[in-house]
Amino acid sequence: MPYRSIAFVASRAPSAQEALTVLGARHGNVPQHLADVIVALGGDGFMLQTLHETQNIGAPVYGMNRGTVGFLMNAYGDDDLLARLDNAEQEVINPLVMNALAVDGSMHEALAINEVSLLRAGAQAAKLRITVDGRVRMPELVCDGALVATPAGSTAYNYSAHGPILPIGSGVLALTAMAAFRPRRWRGALLPKSAVVRFDVLDATKRPVMADADGQSVRNVVSVEIRSEPDICHRILFDPGHGLEERLLREQFV
Repeated sequence: MPYRSIAFVASRAPSAQEALTVLGARHGNVPQHLADVIVALGGDGFMLQTLHETQNIGAPVYGMNRGTVGFLMNAYGDDDLLARLDNAEQEVINPLVMNALAVDGSMHEALAINEVSLLRAGAQAAKLRITVDGRVRMPELVCDGALVATPAGSTAYNYSAHGPILPIGSGVLALTAMAAFRPRRWRGALLPKSAVVRFDVLDATKRPVMADADGQSVRNVVSVEIRSEPDICHRILFDPGHGLEERLLREQFV
């Protein structure tokens, strides 16, 4: 479809702000709720922020890289934007929902497009019990942390933790451990997208753990439940031949 009403958003990086000025002057810059498409100028972190902030608007997001990392972004160019938007291919991804219970009894909910991670917050390793769909699968995992990643996020923190890269349409989540001590070198598991994963923190006072969903952190958690949210759909636009499926494949042959 033709995208003519564009809302531009940009990170604070000087290059992103310069691009915002140039593109806004050339194409106009409408309020987000009136836009056919949102163009995000920055890096992957800013793209995630934009997707979270605009999830209730309905307009797709087209990113152009003006940051240091650009896995979710297209190459920057200021002379053929309308043609690129008209020819763009759409990917639809669903986020994870994190429900975290803290030591003080407070509940915290957050969405994550990439991953939900649990990390030790003290000098000692974390002790976690892992339950999948109501069944205890690992009574005790001693580790620096663990995470659940979506296919879109599988090349981020998950990959750095030696987790698998997941095809975008695989219907699979990655459960990956960081520096597992017991079971020794346990790397994790592949789970169906419909799975509900629960982490219980064992000895939370002596071995504190924090939970994080795309940068939204909760300290001193005692349990965290994670599931995919199919009712929330993030629409991301990519230049032809440069979509997530191609990028995920390319990452495996570097």
